[in-house]
Amino acid sequence: MILSLLVASAAVLITLLYASVLDHRERRVPFKTWYPMLAVAFPSVLFFYASLILGGDMRIAIYFVALSLIFSVVFYTFGCLHLFGGADAWALIFLSACIPAFPLDPIFGMPPLGFFPFTVLTNALILNLAAPLILFLKNAVNQDFAPFPYMFLGYPVDGAQIRDHYGFVMEEIEEESDGSLTRRFLRIRDSLRRTIKGGERRMYTKDLREHPEKYRKELSLYRQAGTVWISYAVPFIIPITAGFLTALFIGDLLYMIMMILIGA
Repeated sequence: MILSLLVASAAVLITLLYASVLDHRERRVPFKTWYPMLAVAFPSVLFFYASLILGGDMRIAIYFVALSLIFSVVFYTFGCLHLFGGADAWALIFLSACIPAFPLDPIFGMPPLGFFPFTVLTNALILNLAAPLILFLKNAVNQDFAPFPYMFLGYPVDGAQIRDHYGFVMEEIEEESDGSLTRRFLRIRDSLRRTIKGGERRMYTKDLREHPEKYRKELSLYRQAGTVWISYAVPFIIPITAGFLTALFIGDLLYMIMMILIGA
């Protein structure tokens, strides 16, 4: 039973590493990337459930199936709302389906829930928190100052070279009748609203790169502005991969933090 999950874990890890490279290099992970992983991992997880059922552990099998379904629906919904990228959502959905339980006993023990994908997600979120701190320090060292919390969320780029970067534009820049420019940072709640709302989207540098003729006015304004702040864009599939590795070998980072805080 454990061996079947280890086989699935090996297939998932190899695919996550490859998907991380693709997402970092191209900001795109073709859906066919997951096919070889599913061909190996899906039969392995079926063997895991069959072993549970034949061993008389029907309640445990139902427990993991129920959690896998619930989390898959949640991740799919997040993807539809653009809270996750498409590749991130599918990675978490397939992870929920293929590795419901811990394949190994991690160094710091098993968390109470025992659902491996949840630990991967919480580990990924915790590890991803390091990025804003590093970004703030980088901006401070470079003396690139902006109102709170933008120094934690983005960095300035050359407006003429904005298409060479990845991220969402964090500023709204307009030209007045006298030719002067006015600029303001897009409020966080407005950014979230535009992320979730279907019709109105945030300005993504990928759109500028792929459709320069459509955004000729915006590109001209960015060149005139000199520098433009954009959000940092570390593909979330990279923290997911890091969360997978830490969950597999170390354990649940959130559970560890909670135990430290309560002195257990």
